[in-house]
Amino acid sequence: MNSRTQTIALMSLLTAIALILGYIDRFIPVVSGVPGVKLGLGNTVLLYAIYLMDKRRAVILMLAKVLLSGFIFAGVSAMMYALAGGVLSLVAMLAARKIRGVGVVGVSVTGAVFHNVGQIGLAALIVRTPALFGYLPVLLVAGVGTGIATGVIAKLVMQHLPKQR
Repeated sequence: MNSRTQTIALMSLLTAIALILGYIDRFIPVVSGVPGVKLGLGNTVLLYAIYLMDKRRAVILMLAKVLLSGFIFAGVSAMMYALAGGVLSLVAMLAARKIRGVGVVGVSVTGAVFHNVGQIGLAALIVRTPALFGYLPVLLVAGVGTGIATGVIAKLVMQHLPKQR
């Protein structure tokens, strides 16, 4: 099998894993009574891409995850919010990755927090209601907790996976 075929197969497998983990996420209650809070297990795949692949592949995986899960599970509206959160989150994680002393868990927390900021920001723009930012502190606290959990999981898994370039 040539290198291009292997890359396509790996990217397809990672996309499928992210979709499955995202689907499972819907059934894991994180904080009862707080809407919109998910663990973010699918983001472990993006952390893998950020650390063990290149930026281009991380972007492709994020876009594939957002678009496919939107079409399969959530719809166009949810896809827009996921895309806003996903883009901001990925940019922030790539930047945090470059900071000395910030490890996988820190990058994960950064991603979770900025994902929430992106989603609330888009929602406030669409409905023209800045008061939505009042919900942000709740989401940021949840994002720190879920980011830690997801980061720990990703760190444990990545210790056993090969680097792909």
